[in-house]
Amino acid sequence: FQTVVLDPDPHSPAGLVSHQHIQTDYLDPIGLQKMAAACQAVTTEFENVPADALAQLATTMQVAPNAHAVAVAQDRRLEKSHFVNCGVPVAPFAVIASDADVEAVLKQAEGTSLMPGILKTARMGYDGKGQVRVRHPQELVHALQQLGGVPSVLEKMLPLKAEYSVIVARGHDGAMVHLPIQHNVHRDGILAMTQVWAGVCDSALEAQAISAAKSIAQELQYTGVLCVEFFVLEDNALVVNEIAPRPHNSGHYSLDACDISQFELQLRCMAGLPLTQPRLHSPAVMLNLLGDIWFGKLGEKSGSDPNFPEVLSLPGTHLHLYGKGEARKGRKMGHLTATASTQEQAHALANQAATILGIAAI
Repeated sequence: FQTVVLDPDPHSPAGLVSHQHIQTDYLDPIGLQKMAAACQAVTTEFENVPADALAQLATTMQVAPNAHAVAVAQDRRLEKSHFVNCGVPVAPFAVIASDADVEAVLKQAEGTSLMPGILKTARMGYDGKGQVRVRHPQELVHALQQLGGVPSVLEKMLPLKAEYSVIVARGHDGAMVHLPIQHNVHRDGILAMTQVWAGVCDSALEAQAISAAKSIAQELQYTGVLCVEFFVLEDNALVVNEIAPRPHNSGHYSLDACDISQFELQLRCMAGLPLTQPRLHSPAVMLNLLGDIWFGKLGEKSGSDPNFPEVLSLPGTHLHLYGKGEARKGRKMGHLTATASTQEQAHALANQAATILGIAAI
């Protein structure tokens, strides 16, 4: 397949390795016309590409996922409503888009409380950004001001036991397959580690999560790879957190631990090729590599890369760097997958690599 990338960044890593890089804004009509003329199928690499751009392209070609599905993922209000319509459990929440909404929530706080909660902007929030914790009703107005007064969603904080995600792929014909359930660990709102092996999750919870993810994809008439993130509560109840309409950070391990990766699944969906159920052939632990590991203990930027050669000397390590020109703290620069014969070996290997790279033990 030949590839075309539309990205305003002149140093776009994907653009640099594609057959053609259209360097324009995502909504630039000329850029979209060039893409439409060059492509037979289009997808999006991250959820903040305007849904309108996908809708324009869909008038002349296959677009996966569709603009509606991306629009739902871009707005927590639409996303929560979709979950409710699908009958999948969500944390108690309230939409706050006006002073009247604030008053309603403050009155509600006297009875069925959403406090302590997390106030999240309805749009453009990810990796812990656009969020403020609200411990009691008096903090709500200030939290809304911190977020710029934009429409937001207040979610009740629940006692969390674990975080999981399920990646499904749905074809144009409605056929669906899924990757194994993934156990995720976050630090400061950013994915730090994903663990995948048989039995990483209770079998009943796994079945419930896979069923919920497929229901969400089906109701959206989704085409392509979709990630659905879940919380498991202390009482073992499962609630849906959010969706990502694309191959997801938590599924990157599939490049090295599965016979079909999430990226090949996306390609098959776009090209109308058959979907076959992926098989996990190795227990795996994936470490997210942030720009922080390019900085010293005192916060100064190092003049060299982290010690990747030593990491790669460990049998079973697979390094993937994304070609980003500048390392910044909190910026996703790549990932490392550790595969082994057993889950214990994969976990120990990942910890060895983490120690070398200066990442806290997992």
